[in-house]
This record gives sequence, C-alpha cells and structure tokens, in this order.
Amino acid sequence: MGKQVAIIGAGVSGLLACKYALEKGFSPVVFEADDTLGGVWAHTTESTRLQDPKDSYQFTDFPWPSSVKEVYPSGTQIVEYFESYAKHFGIFPCIRFNSKVIGIDYIGESCEEIESWELWGGKGKPFGSQGKWHIKVQNTKSCTSEVYEAEFVVLCIGQFSGLPNIPEFPPGKGPEVFKGKVIHSMDYAKMDNRIAREFIKGKRVTIIGSHKSAVDIAVECADVSGVEYPCTIIQRKAHWFIPSDPSFGLILGFLYLSRFSEFMAHKPGEPLLLSILATLLSPLGWALSKLTEGYLRWRYPLKKHGMLPKCSFRRDFGQCQLVVLPDKFYDRVEEGSIVIKNSPSTYFSEKGLITEADNQMVDTDIVIFATGFKGHQKLRNIFESPVFQEWILGSPTSATPLYRQILHSRIPQLAVIGYVESFATVLSSELRSQWLMQFLDGKIELPCVSEMEKEAQMWGNYIKQASGEYFRRSCISSANIWYNDHLCKDMGCNPRRKKGFLTDLFVPYGPTDYAGLLSEQ
Repeated sequence: MGKQVAIIGAGVSGLLACKYALEKGFSPVVFEADDTLGGVWAHTTESTRLQDPKDSYQFTDFPWPSSVKEVYPSGTQIVEYFESYAKHFGIFPCIRFNSKVIGIDYIGESCEEIESWELWGGKGKPFGSQGKWHIKVQNTKSCTSEVYEAEFVVLCIGQFSGLPNIPEFPPGKGPEVFKGKVIHSMDYAKMDNRIAREFIKGKRVTIIGSHKSAVDIAVECADVSGVEYPCTIIQRKAHWFIPSDPSFGLILGFLYLSRFSEFMAHKPGEPLLLSILATLLSPLGWALSKLTEGYLRWRYPLKKHGMLPKCSFRRDFGQCQLVVLPDKFYDRVEEGSIVIKNSPSTYFSEKGLITEADNQMVDTDIVIFATGFKGHQKLRNIFESPVFQEWILGSPTSATPLYRQILHSRIPQLAVIGYVESFATVLSSELRSQWLMQFLDGKIELPCVSEMEKEAQMWGNYIKQASGEYFRRSCISSANIWYNDHLCKDMGCNPRRKKGFLTDLFVPYGPTDYAGLLSEQ
C-alpha cells in the first residue's frame, strides 16, 4: 500500500488531488464535510451560473458532455460534471462524506527544530521527516469524532465557504436592533430552491454586497416579488460587470488571457528584457482597458444607476473581481424591481438599514449579507498549533506565503491546493495537483528553505501590488500563464503549449493546451 495522503475537501481541487494521487500509487482519503461533492457548487442559488465559459472551466482530460449546450452551465450541471469525473477516475471510494475536519496537528519534530531546517521537511523530500499528521474528524450526522493519521496532508478547503465575513457595527447599530431577519448569502444558497423562493416572496429584501452572490440573489428576488417589493443592493464599491455573451468572452480571452497580454504587465521574477518590454507595452495595456471600459459603459447604464467602478477594468481583472452579469439584470434595474444604492457603510435600525452616504432609511424585512468569506482565517484555524497558524498566513499585511502557491517553506508534509485564485480555476488546481504528485513521487527537487521563502515573498509582493486591498485572496490572473510556465518547467514539460510562434503568442490559453502534459516527460 502506498503512502497515506489525507485530502481535506471534495471540491474541484480535492477531486484533482485525489485523481493524481491514485495515479501515482498513493492511498488517498478525502474528507468532505458535506454529503455530496462539489465544494462551493454543491449549494448555490437557483440563478447562479458559471463565471467562466465552460471551455475554460474543464479538466484537461475530461471535457464537458455534449448534452451541456450552455456556455455558462448552472450549479447543478457543474456538480453533475464533477460527479461524472469522480466516477470515471474511481474517486468516489476514496471520499468520506459527512466528515468535517475540525483540526490538524503535526506530531513529530518541535517547531524549534523545524525552524532550524535548511531544507524543506529536514531533507528536502516529501516524506523526509519522521512526523505524521493527526486529523480530527467529526461525523456531521452522529456528531462523533475520530482521529486519523496520515503521512501527508493536502488542504483543498478553498476560500469561499465555511466562515462568512460579517461586517462589524458600532454598539446599538448592528443586527441585534433589527426586527426583521438577517442571514448570510451562504445560508440562502443552502436553502432548497422552493424554500428560498418562499423565504423572499412578498418581502422587502436588502442585500449588502456587490459581487456575484449579491447580483444573483437580487435577480431571484426581482423574479419572485417584482416591482411591488423591490430588492435593494447596497454596495460599498462598484466592480466591473461583464456580459455572458460568448462573443464577448472570446474577445476578452484574446485581450487578457494570452501570452502577449501578460507582456503588458510586470511579473514576479521576470528577466530584464521582459521587464523592459512590460514597461514599453504598459500604455497598450492601459488603452485596451479603456477600450473595454468604454464598451461596457456604452452597453450598460452604469453611471445612471451608480454602478460605474472607480478602478480600471484591468485592475479588477488582476484582482479577480470581475462579475458575469445574470441575464436581464439591468432590465430588472430599469423596471425598478432592483434598486442600487452606494454607501461606504450602513447601520441597522428597527425597521431596516440606514445608509451613511445620505442618512436615508431603507425599509426592509430581510437583510442578506453577500459580503464574502474569511478564507484566510479558515485556513489558519484548521491548524491546532499556534506556530503553524502564524506561519501559514505570514504577516497580516502580506499574501499567504506559499512556494509555487502550494507548499509552505516551514510546514512539513503538507500542501495547499486551490487557495490562490486565477481566471482558470480548474486548470490552476489541476496543474498544482500534477506538480504536487510529481514532487511526492520524487520527480521534483526543491530549493533550500531560504530560496523557497524568497520565491514566496517575491510572488507575495506581486500579489499585493496587483490585488491591492484584496491581497488576502491571492489572485494571480494577470500572470497566470507565467505561473503555469514555472510549474511546467519544474515537471520537465515544455511550457510552450501551442504550435506556431504567433499562435502561442496571441491565442488565449486554456485547459486543452495542457492535455497529456505528464506524458511528455
């Protein structure tokens, strides 16, 4: 029997990690708190659809079935696709459903000894130390707990679930003074579709937030209750919305998802020639961003409804903040069934919410926080060791310090997959899973700890510069191909995935370009 590898989470990253662990002869066990796989897609609102065109959100060796005609599949279709993948590659027997990991603890060398290591894990090998991980698992049905032992742990817990981000309010101005109902978008998404419709029907709903879940829920409220009971969105900051048209997605790919598009921005660790090229081409990047903004301002009544972002389109892209609009969103805004308000902050009263911007009351029956999640705290909290908790997040003002966005330089026998964002979520997780299993199989040599830390710091600085206030989300969209190139080189594969110089330079990269990657070794 191969080494015991514990994988926490059965979302897309967990499925990929398990698939490639099986291929390498390891013995993976996947712990999933829910009773189904799919991660965030297991519980979505009825109107929620994929943010990316399905051709860019697929496995390299398992395309979407021909029965899925939609460019942006629904949450149900996505889960069915994941289930087909799990069945095809024999992943289901490895998954332990209703098994919530409440803590992991490394039993082995002391933190002081680990800090003295010059090589990762003491010897620079995946199983170089004598330690093991103890994984505390709670059965969500029986509430009983057990401790499992593993030689390696892969955290695939993502950022967008589990620990909701609830804004803080001054004393006497929070939800406690409100007479209506207050929930998080996570709670709404977990409702059965029929129950969710009944919950909002004939109610004045106010949504705090401006991202995907906010607009999806607003459209559902508008469809159910109409103009008679309008839904209000209170946003602190507007972001760029993009249409779900396949033609726009194609154009967007050529403008922002090609090698040439990445030449217009500086990247971590780039040589002098590429740095000079990025400086010379930066005006072109600015012009393309302005061109995109002009089109979106022409297409949508952004200024009329206070939804014109202050940041550039390219900035939002680099921060992973773009939002694909639900169908007929602005039709609902124009007819008055959705109302947009801008305010840097709000506070509660008995009858609703008061916006700080104009000190006006928004009468409401239900408040839904579509304010995201505390993904970094969830990652921190899974460790029982206070030292490991401190190590995994690094400084409060820095991005999560991971070598190749996978390994922490100090924490042995553990990897993180799916935490760092990009525009191609599935592909990024697949390449990281391939890289990790190649490393566990002894095919990749790590540099010394100091070099790992230097590389992690370099990417952390880039992420903070590119993501601004959202640096904790660790987005690398503007350097995604550059990042993938590093993984390919580590695995001994050709990073140039397209035939022909011009094609490789100007045509967008996608999952099919990396099909059969490991067979090239």
